Amino acid sequence: MHAIVIDKPGGPEELRWREVPDPQLGPGDVLVDVAASAVNRADILQRRGHYAPPPGASPYPGLECSGVVAEVGADVEGFRAGDRVCALLSGGGYAERVAVPWQQVMRVPEGVDLVEAAALPEVACTVWSNVFMTARLRRGETLLVHGGASGIGTLAVQLAKAFGSRVVVTAGSAEKIARCLELGADEGINYHEGDFSERVQADVILDIVGGPYLMRNVRALKTGGRLVVIGMQGGSRGELDLGALLTRRASVHGTTLRARPVDEKGVIVRGVVENVWPLVDAGVVRPVIHSRVPMSEAAEAHRLLESGEHVGKILLVG
Repeated sequence: MHAIVIDKPGGPEELRWREVPDPQLGPGDVLVDVAASAVNRADILQRRGHYAPPPGASPYPGLECSGVVAEVGADVEGFRAGDRVCALLSGGGYAERVAVPWQQVMRVPEGVDLVEAAALPEVACTVWSNVFMTARLRRGETLLVHGGASGIGTLAVQLAKAFGSRVVVTAGSAEKIARCLELGADEGINYHEGDFSERVQADVILDIVGGPYLMRNVRALKTGGRLVVIGMQGGSRGELDLGALLTRRASVHGTTLRARPVDEKGVIVRGVVENVWPLVDAGVVRPVIHSRVPMSEAAEAHRLLESGEHVGKILLVG
């Protein structure tokens, strides 16, 4: 098969489309002929040499995919050759084929194109596990989403609104804020034009920025608020006023998804299938696609993501 190979850490030009050995199918694995994958920030970090795949994972980038089941391992039940699926991966999505534990595989929701389905696994699992499982967002509460126009942000807006919450987003332009409002956000804040913590009080904050936002995030929390940090795009270090945290009786959670054990990922995937897929089937929640790029041209997709000009997901089509 062919896959995107990273010979050495560096820029997008280090992504090369090459012939590589086929993946080995384990007894608990599903082998998927990949129709599409999607670009995530973690892929850029891996390309730069800052985010190695977990032990035993594919060396190729790509944390999600969609496609058709080619073969199943001896211990797999519930899937068979020919099924249209999408999957949460630990790596290997930028390839023509990938083997993935069956616990991380989901059938493509009704009414979603097979290629578009590649935009769903990583963001759906990230939002469900962090906003609903960890932070326990409830109906009537306010969710603040940083990077509302990102793939994660566009899904978080739709899902939180579907569950009856008020949603505020931050974004870097009026155009991106307008797109978030179209998706259902109640308010948008341009982070170039002031301090968000002076304009919003939230029950739950989903943060991709990290250190520089830490103290402002705490100031923006209501009493009993929950901050979930899932990224460090702005840096890994920040100053925390414990007095402010204690006064609010608030909590700060830091989470990652990629390196979790298969069983933990399986719990998240089942939660997505039970709670998110029905909303996708009904058309209430939809993948937001910025563009489709041939997988062999993954370097161009990485340049686009790094430019920050996208809204939603960038797909790599096989």
